[in-house]
Amino acid sequence: MFLARKSLCSLERRAKSLKTIYPSNILGFSTSAKLPLKFKNAKRIEGLNKNVWVEFTKLAADPSVVNLGQGLPDISPPVYVKEELSKIAAIDSMNQYTRGFGHPSLVKALACLYEKFYPNHIKPNEEILVTVGAYGSLFSAIQGLIDEGDEVIIIVPFYDCYEPMVRMVGATPVFIPLRFKPPVNGKQWSSSDWMLDPQELASKFNSKTKAIILNTPHNPLGKVYSKEELQAIADLCIKHDTLCISDEVYEWLVYTGNKHFKIATFPGMWERTITIGSAGKTFSVTGWKLGWSIGPSYLIQHLQTVQQNTIYTCATPLQEALAQAFQIDIKRMDDPECYFNSLARELEVKRDRMAHLLESVGLKPIVPDGGYFIIADVSLLDADLSEMKNDEPYDYKFVKWMTKNKKLSAIPVSAFCNSEAKLQFEKFVRFCFIKKDSTLDAAEEIIKAWRNQKP
Repeated sequence: MFLARKSLCSLERRAKSLKTIYPSNILGFSTSAKLPLKFKNAKRIEGLNKNVWVEFTKLAADPSVVNLGQGLPDISPPVYVKEELSKIAAIDSMNQYTRGFGHPSLVKALACLYEKFYPNHIKPNEEILVTVGAYGSLFSAIQGLIDEGDEVIIIVPFYDCYEPMVRMVGATPVFIPLRFKPPVNGKQWSSSDWMLDPQELASKFNSKTKAIILNTPHNPLGKVYSKEELQAIADLCIKHDTLCISDEVYEWLVYTGNKHFKIATFPGMWERTITIGSAGKTFSVTGWKLGWSIGPSYLIQHLQTVQQNTIYTCATPLQEALAQAFQIDIKRMDDPECYFNSLARELEVKRDRMAHLLESVGLKPIVPDGGYFIIADVSLLDADLSEMKNDEPYDYKFVKWMTKNKKLSAIPVSAFCNSEAKLQFEKFVRFCFIKKDSTLDAAEEIIKAWRNQKP
């Protein structure tokens, strides 16, 4: 009996001890337990816990919802891409670790491809780093090149991870907005109507400016920067000895009348630019999570240092399959059937359809020149948002209301803004159009029914 009571007391003491270490929901206790101070979050992630993708992807998970939110293609990737992966997975050696900075055949394929656009020879083992998606490229570049106290210029709107990644290294984001200049004579709004003010841009550079993050084609606006716009940025980077981190994941998705220029090919810019690409955006395989960084070896080596001490390497069979897919399309780049060409043609039709559909309910979409998103001001749609949280921006409330009541999801554009710019963009919502025709048909039915309900 004494031993039984002793064991019981020991268990009770252990349970009390555990409650001081672990949250009650983990241990199964009904009351909340206060965590010791040492288990609080690191200061570098303070205030960065909210994420638009976590919140709105969960909302769109309902099978009854037509998902035009996250940039998730539901079209099929090229058949040969999937076939290559199937063949490679059967090779035992391809299921083991590969070179940490990029599978040999993949970095060679990337060098072969991009040498067609750069004036210089690209050294595959020294000037290319393969990462876990474009996110990995951005993370490695910012961790490896940006220091505490540095300033980094971010163009608004911006892909939402730019700001938190800069803040996590202790640097200061300096924001500059793209400003809208409405076209004359009632012309259709276009992403090219959004421009940087040259004098305002110049004012953001100073002795503390370490880098500028560029995104072209742009997400969420779909802006494709012109040669003249890029030259203005390049001139300032050279004048102030500033790095350029150029996010070009939508490089192949450029529509009629526009051309994608790589800022790293401008005089004086290869030396100071990290260019980022994505397998997910290139071949519609976002789940593969492969990206790459290209730049001079004296910059790339610092990204390699970050990678070797974090994720180390990427999946071998995925890298080999990607290399084989690239080799197929490199050989036929002038062929209309090359996926680099055919996907843009396919998506331009979908873009025009989506623009017409939004216009049909009285909205004015901003027609993108590149990428696979289209944004529109939704404030003209009568939506009763009285039951939504008052402390959220209008577009957050609208998308939640639309997902619940209309079974159509999108992404609020204010999620791509710093706190000061949210008011400027909170009436805009982003729709994704890299979707099957059946998905767009379902969206069209919802939007047309919505239009017919209006008085």
